[in-house]
Amino acid sequence: MRVSLGRKFIHLLLVAAITGAFPADVLHAAAYQAFDRYIQLTEERVSRELAADRAFLRLDAMITGEREAAYTRLRGGEVRIEALTTLDRGEKIACPACMIQHWVGIIFIPGATLDQTLALAQDYDHQAEVFAPDVMRAKIISHSGDDFRIFMRFHRTMIVSVVLDTEHHVHYQHIDATHVASRAASTRVQEVERAGTSAERVLAEGKDNGYLWRINNYWRFLQRDGGTYVQCESVSLSRDIPTGFAWLVAPFAESVPRESLQFTLDAMRKHLMAAPSSSTNR
Repeated sequence: MRVSLGRKFIHLLLVAAITGAFPADVLHAAAYQAFDRYIQLTEERVSRELAADRAFLRLDAMITGEREAAYTRLRGGEVRIEALTTLDRGEKIACPACMIQHWVGIIFIPGATLDQTLALAQDYDHQAEVFAPDVMRAKIISHSGDDFRIFMRFHRTMIVSVVLDTEHHVHYQHIDATHVASRAASTRVQEVERAGTSAERVLAEGKDNGYLWRINNYWRFLQRDGGTYVQCESVSLSRDIPTGFAWLVAPFAESVPRESLQFTLDAMRKHLMAAPSSSTNR
């Protein structure tokens, strides 16, 4: 009970401090502008990497010895997670009263083919089974060729439990027989109050607690070395932590996107390694 009340107290303090200092609509618009600039520059770099036919995975930019050692650790089961930052002409992009988190994770799935891995990645209707409890519901809204519109209901623990209804546009780029990339950009993120009860209510965008406002994921899939390498670069936007609470909350808040990325990659690998190949082609 003490832990529950403590978390609730911290949650209420955070909401009061943030919403009292910044009108929600003004804060939301400024945050979106900063995030759009961040994404523009990030995608310019991603496009250059994909067009250059080199450094498809982040490890490929390392010097030879370090690169070989890193690939060996991946094949040994490591989940490699790194924090990234996109700069604007060498300067950090200002995000007023908001926080942009940028992580990249890489895994190796032994024995999995590129086709099997893509079949799992694109099986959005069943992702609640693979990625529970982070994904509570998922479905394809529409699908045409390499483009998907999908819905996902996420569950995250951020001081308190948070449920988010989200929609995303996903585009796949088939580079060649062994290389595929994709971009998944959120088009709607709304917080759900009292999820799963008769009093469930979806809050208007910008009129919520700001746990997550936007998220873009950039995936790369490479079949090689008797399996498939999967890299996911995740960029998310949320409200910032008030200065007076940063010492208490920042380590926890900053760990959530990292742990979520690691969980997703781990779950994907476990599913593909445990199931017969036919199960990934439903």
